[in-house]
Amino acid sequence: MAWVTNWRWPEAMRSLRWRVAAALAALALLTILAQSLAWLWLLERQEDAFINQQLQEQMAHSMALWREHPEAALPNSPAMWLYREPLRPGGKRVAAPSEFAGLAVGDHEVYIGSHEYHVLVRADAQARYILVYDVEDHEFRLNRLFWSTLAAALLLALTTLGAGYWLAGRLTRRLGGLAEAVEHEVPAALADPAMEREVLALAEAFDRQRARQRDAMARERAFAANLSHELRTPLTAIRTDAELLTQLPDQPAAVAKRGSRIVAGVDRINSLAASLLLLAREARPGERLPLALAALVDEVWQRSCAALPAGQPVAGLDNRLAPDLRLQADPALCELVLRNLFDNALRYSAGGSVRCWLSDGELAVQDSGPGFAEDELAHVFDRFYIGRRGLHGLGLALVRHVSQACGWQVSAENAAEGGGLIRLRFAPGDLTISSHTVD
Repeated sequence: MAWVTNWRWPEAMRSLRWRVAAALAALALLTILAQSLAWLWLLERQEDAFINQQLQEQMAHSMALWREHPEAALPNSPAMWLYREPLRPGGKRVAAPSEFAGLAVGDHEVYIGSHEYHVLVRADAQARYILVYDVEDHEFRLNRLFWSTLAAALLLALTTLGAGYWLAGRLTRRLGGLAEAVEHEVPAALADPAMEREVLALAEAFDRQRARQRDAMARERAFAANLSHELRTPLTAIRTDAELLTQLPDQPAAVAKRGSRIVAGVDRINSLAASLLLLAREARPGERLPLALAALVDEVWQRSCAALPAGQPVAGLDNRLAPDLRLQADPALCELVLRNLFDNALRYSAGGSVRCWLSDGELAVQDSGPGFAEDELAHVFDRFYIGRRGLHGLGLALVRHVSQACGWQVSAENAAEGGGLIRLRFAPGDLTISSHTVD
């Protein structure tokens, strides 16, 4: 019965399967109740007519009998009484209670407390007759029939609910399979001629959308690859000429400075083109090797610092990772993630320090800059997002892109003591220390 305790009504009510079952049960309940109430109404009308007929016959018989035998016994049962008041002297008088004595000649329904009485009042030349019938037994049978019908209707509704839920589950099973195939990006076609017509139409629409998406992604990747290739040749020539220009003897310092700026600009363009090409392609981890994470962090940090523009203050690295910490990962992708994390931290930590440590199975990189604005935290991994700290570019977007491909999770926050903090959670089993898995 664990499913009963874990049942969540709001989620269940949003289920198509539940709604179909509930609609069938409600329809069955309303149909049975409407039909049952109609039957009960007709039955009550018929029983009232039958009671009135019996009372009419009993009254006619009693009046005829009294004319022939004035001393005859009157009908007097637990449910029926006859009272008579002679209009001439000498007749036997049976006085009616005050509730009925003053009624006019005709048919009446009298309510005394919770009891209902049908009363017939008749008169002839000899006497006045009052026949009273207690319909309590009749009402009791009707009430019992009503509650029995209601219980049967509720039972039928519950049965219909269960059967409808089971039937709807069979009908919506293909929808669940279709959703799972879309979620896991199953390469095979989703449409199956054996599907129901409505589900088949949905599957065919998904197939067409997936085909359009594949074509669009293929065109985008081809464009990015072609653009990167076409830019590489002229950029290489510009960079070569700029390097030669800076190495010419006896030239002004301003010319050498401008040549160095051209070389740095070309390098930034090449880096941007490479990043765009990587984002356009699907990042797939290659061979996974055990990497000494602490040593790799030091190595990538040194290369990142060496690539800084001349004259920019270099921050210090506080590497708190254990030397025997091992990460099972693709070396190229791991280096790419670390380089972009450090490039981002160095940008805002000039003259300060960058801390790197392991916390609860997460690699944490904290800069000493001003931190993120609260409204930026949801966008720091977006491409070319411009926030309070300026243009974020593609570095953190590449970190998220590669992390998703490797099964890692990356997040950004502000450290309690100040500065921006990036957390990278590796996949279970990726981190080990002395052959023990780090959770």
